[in-house]
Amino acid sequence: MWTRLQSLAGSLRDLGGCTRHNSVAAFTCQNPGGGDSDNSQRALRVDKGGRTMPFQAVRLYIQDHHVVMDNGTVQVTLSKPAGLVTGIRYDGIDNLLEVLNRETNRGYWDLHWNPPGGKGIFDVISGTSFRVVVENDEQVELSFTRMWDSLLEGKYIPLNIDKRFILLRGSSGFYSYAIYKHLQEWPGFDIGETRITFKLRKDMFQYMAIADNRQRLMPLPDDLLPGKCQTLAYPEAVILVNPELPELTGEVDDKYQYSCENKDNQVHGWICFKPLVGFWQITPSDEFRTAGPLKQNLTSHVGPTTLAMFHSSHYAGKDLVLSISPGEPWKKVFGPVFIYLNSASNGEDAPFLWEDAKMQMMAEVQSWPYSFPVSEDFQKSEERGNVCGRLLVKDRNISDDYILASGAYVGLAPPGDVGSWQTECKDYQFWTRADENGYFSIKSICTGDYNLYAWVPGFLGDYRFDAIVTIISGCDMDMGDLVYEPPRDGPTLWEIGIPDRSAAEFYIPDPDPKFMNNLYANHPDRFRQYGLWDRYADMYPDTDLVYTVGLSDYRKDWFFAQVVRRKDDGTHVGTTWQIKFKLDKVDRSCSYKLRVAIASATLAELQVRVNDEKARRPLFTSGLIGRDNSIARHGIHGLYRLYNVNIPGARVVEGENTIFLAQPRCTSPFQGLMYDYIRLEGPPFSGSSNEASGSFK
Repeated sequence: MWTRLQSLAGSLRDLGGCTRHNSVAAFTCQNPGGGDSDNSQRALRVDKGGRTMPFQAVRLYIQDHHVVMDNGTVQVTLSKPAGLVTGIRYDGIDNLLEVLNRETNRGYWDLHWNPPGGKGIFDVISGTSFRVVVENDEQVELSFTRMWDSLLEGKYIPLNIDKRFILLRGSSGFYSYAIYKHLQEWPGFDIGETRITFKLRKDMFQYMAIADNRQRLMPLPDDLLPGKCQTLAYPEAVILVNPELPELTGEVDDKYQYSCENKDNQVHGWICFKPLVGFWQITPSDEFRTAGPLKQNLTSHVGPTTLAMFHSSHYAGKDLVLSISPGEPWKKVFGPVFIYLNSASNGEDAPFLWEDAKMQMMAEVQSWPYSFPVSEDFQKSEERGNVCGRLLVKDRNISDDYILASGAYVGLAPPGDVGSWQTECKDYQFWTRADENGYFSIKSICTGDYNLYAWVPGFLGDYRFDAIVTIISGCDMDMGDLVYEPPRDGPTLWEIGIPDRSAAEFYIPDPDPKFMNNLYANHPDRFRQYGLWDRYADMYPDTDLVYTVGLSDYRKDWFFAQVVRRKDDGTHVGTTWQIKFKLDKVDRSCSYKLRVAIASATLAELQVRVNDEKARRPLFTSGLIGRDNSIARHGIHGLYRLYNVNIPGARVVEGENTIFLAQPRCTSPFQGLMYDYIRLEGPPFSGSSNEASGSFK
């Protein structure tokens, strides 16, 4: 495969050329200089002939309008005082960034913001002053700042922004981070997104990799121009009509097909086949990213573009807009992230560029928190604290004994309501996974006050340790055994799905053959194909889904999203799904409990009726919920919601019963719900865990 791809990429490169000079290329996993780093390890390198050679000292060259950091392996050029990355020279290639773009459109920090009630503003963050923070043989750190005052109100976001760039001796790449600061007396604002963007040379980088099983040769940016493609239901999605690479003809391209959860979004980037060079964005920690480990963000996409996402409202909507009020002081450090470059000498080594990038990512993770950033706002290892403990689950429907919370997600996030971590976007979060026995350890936590939050795959709901957890420098806090009691009133009569905050276990149809992205053919992430929402009407052209407990299989018979149905005239109607079940005995004096966990909602409403589809008032309505847009953006989840619906015993009957789940909102094809898990519980326990006042047949 790699030989074929190299040949194809080579033909595409005939569209342009790159200048390369002979050089010695380092191709080893570098220690980035974490808390226990040894500078002597970074003072030596092995050349392609196997000889040990000293690494060049880091040098800084300050010019009239640019500043250049050079360590002999990588040379980074930034505009002065704007702090935009205009050039990256590596392995003899003059510039890895797109030289056809203006200098302001190659490598930059940006944000999308708006004043309260105002229109959105896209801002490429350009510094107005420059200073050298550190300059010695081992390290150069540069600062590009933009200070705010009242004369700039309405033009620039009311933040002092300090962008930092770091080059270390012996490092095959460079680091960047930024400090955002809002003073109490300044006006408020909203931030929808902030990130670092790199736009690479289209004549070089055509192969993208974001995971072991998510790699492919990508279209060129020219393939997205009018006449070369057909735009689909929204501008980001197109069918390639006349791409430069004929084998891509007829495929769908959409940047949202390459989104990734924070927990898995640690390294991604691009490979050039001639010469063999890799460009990788490595994020060593999620602590500065917003909304926890399950938040989905963009990665790399056609451009070729690589993003380091720090905050976005994608897959969440306005619930995840970062809002700072007037009179609210705020400061946060985003990053550092690492831009890693690697190379190889021949085509047979192309797969190793990705493997080497993963190894470098692991080295960066092990070195976190870094010791070398100079800013006092970035806390070093000795300034932080650690927390450990064990999480247990108490669910008497399963066992009278405690259950080990195997694989639980456990994290510290700012104090808030149960589950508030998934919309928290102002401060830091620190997450880990418990082991098979429920033990967890969270290391290198910034000082401050937190709640401890958790959720356990296989169990409904969220856990929060109610007491405030205060982290001080150097602390090692053992919280002992913590017990989570998930929502439970009575025994399970039936259940649909798996409580894991995702709709991935449900039926995901094949896409319409004319809307294929071949990467996702026979792929675990088949939900990333375009247009799956329209497949519902193909399967249910006249009537809606009916699920019969005991006969139906949720893996085959429960569509992954309750979407609207498209009519022949192009309009849409809401849908009502039915769950049919039998009860052989009913206690009319007690209540039953329907628990509905929602994996995603987009301008939707959940209405629940029992045994009367035409009832004027539903037994329960969620009201209008959600702006996740996961249906259109190929996500399999957005924000998690849990609804607990009391069903009076008088509403159910012995024998056949039907629960109607209606989603009536239907002004857009992308409105709808994704379910995580649905469970009906019998009346409350009245004795041992196996007793019930009602039973399911």
